[in-house]
Amino acid sequence: MADHNDNDRASNIPGPRQERPAAGLPAAAPLLLEELEDKPSRAEVLRTWWADAWDEGGVLHDRWEDLRQAPELGWHGMANWLKAALGLAGICLVILLLDGAADALAAMLHSLLTAVPRVQVGTDTSSGIFAVIDQPVRTYIAAHSASLPITGATVYTVWQLVGLFGLIGGFARSSGARITWTAWGAASIAMVHSAAPADGRTIATGLALLAWTAASAFALRGLTLRPAFFTHIHNDGHQIEPHIHLPAPAAPEADDTPDNVHPLQKR
Repeated sequence: MADHNDNDRASNIPGPRQERPAAGLPAAAPLLLEELEDKPSRAEVLRTWWADAWDEGGVLHDRWEDLRQAPELGWHGMANWLKAALGLAGICLVILLLDGAADALAAMLHSLLTAVPRVQVGTDTSSGIFAVIDQPVRTYIAAHSASLPITGATVYTVWQLVGLFGLIGGFARSSGARITWTAWGAASIAMVHSAAPADGRTIATGLALLAWTAASAFALRGLTLRPAFFTHIHNDGHQIEPHIHLPAPAAPEADDTPDNVHPLQKR
């Protein structure tokens, strides 16, 4: 009998893994099977959220209305989140275009610079009136580019590109391009004067100066040397100054005037 009671007390003593019931709190009831069956699944929860989001006032419904009304409202009236999305997309597109343009420009410049050694510098490759200007320029570049890290053909190609840039940019009325055109023309005339034959140096320099002046009619179009006069005409508007004039009180008749009353007199 004592052994039986000892076994009952031992069975009621909690072990190391058995939690003691909190004092004053009921033990947790086991989860019923019906409650497990009533819990909605993830698919049902997602379906419910999707239906609520597309109802009037929902998140997706409001975003769709912003997209639908954007063409009518314009840039200033559309939603801010849509402006941010369009701006971010535009910035990404510009970055991609600049990346592609930089690669294309680098490839073009590489092909141009690798092809310039085919240009012959210092030889009689031109003819006619153009040769009077072109051959001295080639000779001057060939004589003064031997110690440079680039070839004379590259220098000659760069000289041509700079002149073309100054001509086209000056025609577009760019101030920087016009300054470039002026410096390019002065340098070209100086090269012609330095490298032209001694007996025809004056003629070659004059023809170079005339050719550059004629081309300047396109590069410097619209540029005038007449001073601009600005006449400022200031017309004062009509000034209105209100004044209040108080008429002097009429003096009473002599018979009705008392002895102690005297009219005010201006001094």
